[in-house]
Formats: sequence, structure tokens, C-alpha cells
Amino acid sequence: MGLMFAAPAAAQVRTIRLTNPDLTVAEAFSMLQGLREMPDGRLLLADPLGQAFIRLDPRTGRADTLGRVGAGPAEYSQPDGLFALPGDSTLLVDLGNTRLTTIGPDGGFGPTMPIAQGDPSGPGLGGMMLVLPQGTDRQGRIYFQASGFGGPRGPPDSVKVIRFDRATSRFDTVATLKAQEFSQSTRGGPNNQNVLIQPVPFSPRDGWAAAQDGSIGVVRTNGYYVEWIQPDGQVTRGPQVAFEPVRIRAADRKEWADQRSGGLRIAMEINNGRMSMGRGGGGGRGGGGNEDGLDNLPWPEVKPPFNPAGVRADPNGNLWVERSVPAGQPRTYDVFDAAGALTVQVILPQGRAVVGYGKNTVYVVWRDEFDLQYLERYRIET
Repeated sequence: MGLMFAAPAAAQVRTIRLTNPDLTVAEAFSMLQGLREMPDGRLLLADPLGQAFIRLDPRTGRADTLGRVGAGPAEYSQPDGLFALPGDSTLLVDLGNTRLTTIGPDGGFGPTMPIAQGDPSGPGLGGMMLVLPQGTDRQGRIYFQASGFGGPRGPPDSVKVIRFDRATSRFDTVATLKAQEFSQSTRGGPNNQNVLIQPVPFSPRDGWAAAQDGSIGVVRTNGYYVEWIQPDGQVTRGPQVAFEPVRIRAADRKEWADQRSGGLRIAMEINNGRMSMGRGGGGGRGGGGNEDGLDNLPWPEVKPPFNPAGVRADPNGNLWVERSVPAGQPRTYDVFDAAGALTVQVILPQGRAVVGYGKNTVYVVWRDEFDLQYLERYRIET
């Protein structure tokens, strides 16, 4: 594996503040998880909570529902992620039916495959794996992150990014990441021992995204810099980016809880060697305070430099990284080029979050007082 270092970044980074969208969609959504801008400008949109899979033409405002809710052909239960495939096709992640469906360029439903892939009896990468896509490339290969919870011995220190070739059903490891940190507490004696393992909020971990050429952009948390791992294994490392640590206060803890609508945490318990997993701290949006268990979580003093869940690759080959900011501040994205250098910083309007990209466009969502989401598009040159 070769290692190349990019030239130092320019001292002055251009800042873009998005203010006026060139598209506002009047239709409300429950939760937009998937968005794909097609080559002809139409949008595919997936809303798992609303159980809606929609094709929208921004030029005319016409919105068509594709398929229907169900478990049969041309049906889905929880349409989630949308990813580009060769020939202008799209990969639809159907969480409710635990399968991946190919959508043709005309919106027609094609072949499906189960999310669970591999041989259950096989060792290592030959064993059963949950292929939950986080990216695809021009060859139609799928990129996903292996589970980071581990087994009875507890969570591992690192997790792997896996490439799955749909044509050959082959798995390959393409990157290794620093995993999320977990806290562990033990109660009871040798013959009646209970071990509780739960994620540490805001713990530093690496983020990543897959580009269409098959390269992997990895954001390292030990110094905040970007590595591009090419398909041939060569690594280009960009310069470190300066950042001011953001202290975690009560407002940040509440905002973290509010953004996890299904509960505050997922915890793993090991009772006398038997492992089980469950949710804890239940609150939902608007939750917070002692009654939701916030004070019982292992909070660090400061946030990491970036949000690892907020790393995306755009169609131009740039890597967008959501910067950590104090609660209540507009989301800010650092944009890195193919050499790993920070070139642009994009500041969104208040209350907005990125949900997808087109060619020189960025799509964002915002929520109203009824917890409904609305979609906007901004033109941007990075």
C-alpha cells in the first residue's frame, strides 16, 4: 500500500453561506432518508416512516408514487437509502422487508436480494454479513460498515469498511476505522455477573464515505485529516485541519438526545456469559433531563472535531464533513477535495441538514413545529 502526502492547504478557506434555495418542495415528509438526483434532473425520494417512495420532477412539481407498500414484487415496507447503480439504475434499501431492490431508470422494480449475505458457517469475511449500504461505485459494488458491537468479549477498538461485489458475492475489506468508544460497568459476583456496555456520546471515531470511482474517503479523528484510499490501495493523506474544541454543555446533551427519536442509547448486557441487546433512556424528540437518563450517560468534556455520521461524498468527488458546533448553531460542512485538502466551508441556514447531492447542488431538509420535514435545493460550486 503506497502513501502519498498532499501539499499543505491554503491558509484561507473560502466560506459559502447558503441563503436562498432555488427549489422548495411543498410536500411534507415524515423522514427523508434517501435522495437521488437522476441524470435528467428528476428526484427519487425515500421516506421510511411515511412508507413512501416517490419520483419528483422539480421542473413541473409532479410527484409520482412508485410501487406500493407490501412484501411482494414492486412493493416495499420501509424504503430507506437510495444509491446509484450502473445504467442509471438505483439501489433501494427496503429495511422493512430486509432486502435490496434494483430500480430501473424508468422507475420500474427489478431484482431483489436479501440484506443478509454470505455463508453462515463460513469464517471471517466468508460468514453471514448484513449488507446495509452506505455507498456504491460505478461498477455497482456496495460499501458498508461491519457491525462494531462485537461479541461477548465486548466492542472492538476498530471496525472495517467492506466492499461487496453483487456479481460475485465476494467481500473485501477496503478500510479500517477507529470505532466508537463504549463504557462498561459490572455488577454482581462471579456466578451472577451483569455487564452493561453502552456507547459513549460524542466519543471520537473515524468517519467515511465511498466515491463513485471506488475510492474511500476516511476522516481520521486523531488530528482531523482526510485520507483517500484508492481502489488499488494507494493512500493520499491530506493535511491536518485546525479546530477549536466545542465544550459539551446541557444544551448539547439535550440536542444529542432530541436527534435520536427512537431512544437515547443502545446498550449490550452480558448476564453470566449470555449476551442481549436493548434500547434504553426512551424519550424521543423533545426528550431530555434526568427523567430520560441523560445524567447517567458517560459524557466527555468536549465534542470530537466532526460528526462521523455526517460524512458524505458528492458526485464531483468531494468529501463533505459535518463540523462539530455548539448546540443551536447552524450546521457547518468542511468540503475536502480529491487530495484531502480543505477547500470550502459551507454554512447551512439555521435548522437545516444535508440529505443528498446532485451535480453542483445540495439538498437539505428542515422540520416544522409538527415534526414534518421539508426539502430544499441550493446551487453551489465547490
